[in-house]
Amino acid sequence: MADKIKKNLPPSAQEYQAFQQQREVKRPIFKNCIKAFLVGGFICFIGQLITTFYIYFFDFTDQTAGHPTVATLIFITMLLTGFGVYDRIGQFAGAGSAVPVTGFGNAVISACIEHRTEGFVLGVGSNMFKLAGSVVLFGVFSAFIVAIIKTLLIQWGVL
Repeated sequence: MADKIKKNLPPSAQEYQAFQQQREVKRPIFKNCIKAFLVGGFICFIGQLITTFYIYFFDFTDQTAGHPTVATLIFITMLLTGFGVYDRIGQFAGAGSAVPVTGFGNAVISACIEHRTEGFVLGVGSNMFKLAGSVVLFGVFSAFIVAIIKTLLIQWGVL
């Protein structure tokens, strides 16, 4: 299909596209994937260390330590975003820093920082979940659907 579009262009535009393709910088996809994998894995490693800390020092179980761990990771991300450190991590790692729960914390606090000059209610409060609101909505809705399915399966004796 792209070839059909090229044939419909005037010769000068075709020459320009060929010129542009010769000089286009190729993205290092493999290198970017490795950086995203390593940074995302390191974030998960830190999360595991925090989980182990909560289990060892605060007498949580494996099942109950997840909630404070997620809250701690989001809090750390919000601090790092506020100081401008997490933006550098995000530029280096790409999706490796956005996919874990830390990406949610970064999205929330970035909108707050951007709109803080408009005041706490109209600026920060109304724009806090502008980007992350769809994530929250999808998470709550999907959890509701899964809970209904699980309840029905328990009622029917499948689980």
